[in-house]
Amino acid sequence: MRHERLSISTGRAALSPIAVPVKGLDRWLLALLCAVTLAFAIITPPFQAPDENQHYMKALLLADGRVMTEQRGPEIGAELPRSALELHGVDFPTEVTGKARRFDPAMVERAWSADAGRPGTAFADFPNVANYAPTLYAPSAAGLMIGDALGLPRMGSFYVGRLVNAAGGLILLTVAFGLMPFGRAALLATALLPTFCYQTGSLSPDAVINGMGFAGLALSLRLAAMGSSPARNAGLMLAAPLLALAKGVYLPLMAAGLQWPQHRRDMRPWLLIGAMAVGAAAFILWMKMSGGSQALYHIVSRKTGEDVMTAPLAAQLGVILGDPAAYVRALGTSIVERSPVYALQIVGRFGWNAILLPLLAYPVAAVMLAAAVASGSGVRVSLGQRLWWLAVVAGTGLLIETAMYLTGTPLGADYVQGTQGRYFLPLLPLALLALMPETGLRGARGVFAGSALLLLMIALASAYDSFWVHGFVTADGMPPHERLSDALLLPSPRW
Repeated sequence: MRHERLSISTGRAALSPIAVPVKGLDRWLLALLCAVTLAFAIITPPFQAPDENQHYMKALLLADGRVMTEQRGPEIGAELPRSALELHGVDFPTEVTGKARRFDPAMVERAWSADAGRPGTAFADFPNVANYAPTLYAPSAAGLMIGDALGLPRMGSFYVGRLVNAAGGLILLTVAFGLMPFGRAALLATALLPTFCYQTGSLSPDAVINGMGFAGLALSLRLAAMGSSPARNAGLMLAAPLLALAKGVYLPLMAAGLQWPQHRRDMRPWLLIGAMAVGAAAFILWMKMSGGSQALYHIVSRKTGEDVMTAPLAAQLGVILGDPAAYVRALGTSIVERSPVYALQIVGRFGWNAILLPLLAYPVAAVMLAAAVASGSGVRVSLGQRLWWLAVVAGTGLLIETAMYLTGTPLGADYVQGTQGRYFLPLLPLALLALMPETGLRGARGVFAGSALLLLMIALASAYDSFWVHGFVTADGMPPHERLSDALLLPSPRW
């Protein structure tokens, strides 16, 4: 097979189509992550993914045929069945109590038969996700509707919703895998991280967000590598608005495929720019349709531990514009302070960021990612293109941090609040791809597969043990100064 060089330089001839064939090992790894994702969907107790209770309420709203929320005083949400709300509020609450908690089958049995004693409706407050687009919740809402159609209780419908949502995320991932023209190991390595599988196997819209992030990136790179076609162009125009509605901050990822036009009739850059413009328009239109109002909510300051209110976007933007240098300092210090936390959360952290893997699992993840890079992309890529990809990653990362400062941080704070490592998962494939050599090192693919299998088996065992066997405390865990051997070999609740 002839390899071509991707270039953003001007004056070069048009590229020949570039597509590296899918390898059998890649298919096996894709099947492994699908199996592990579905296993997480089953063994994770209800509402133990971040904000899963709020996502459940939003999905219930859509399953009932409604799209828009309403505001009642300081609350933003909707009138929903009491039987569904008390599944979280009574059966599986998520308040931080400081006490160890362990789930058992009896809790599931009680919740399964509790609906009859919970008639009527109640107003549900879910401000964190009130303005999220309905496209994010289409799979989970469809699952809830299927569960209801089968006559299942709320508990059963919840799990059907999870499984359908996971299936939707895995379908998007599989589509992205097929569209990726080269460097599929970069995409697979990210999807094989326990956090990715765990979030996809929940009722969280992360399944759609990450899947659309991967699909948008893959389409962009495919256009750059293989040229335009009617199907490819239509896919771009569909993927861009869906990605923007999933999370507008990820739309710049599609700029990864931008290159200087290779000749006067090379329309690829303009197609990408046009698709991104359509995506931006869809995002603005949805914000206008949904009222355009920002939902403020209470948070616990990571600096002071006090209960504080998030800032109005306009006022926070005024803070940035009033002293840009102060904001740059706050941004820089927050990234430095939080980078170790981001790294842990990107790899594997379960519950509401409460359960860490054994510490030895994190070097295994590093080996897996390094082996994926060493597997090679299969094509030669210019230095300029690599630098462009890294610039897209860095710019999107800063956009994520700025969005959290504008919408999830107290007014005028000298730090960024609320950013989690999982927010950077859609960026990771492009970062890995920028580091990949053309030709893989001998044995790298075997190390990649072996370390991925080991990491996921450790993750499944850790989640099951922490939720169902030994219990856990909903608080950030840190390695102990004594019994370091326990921290190396056991999940954080066992420290």
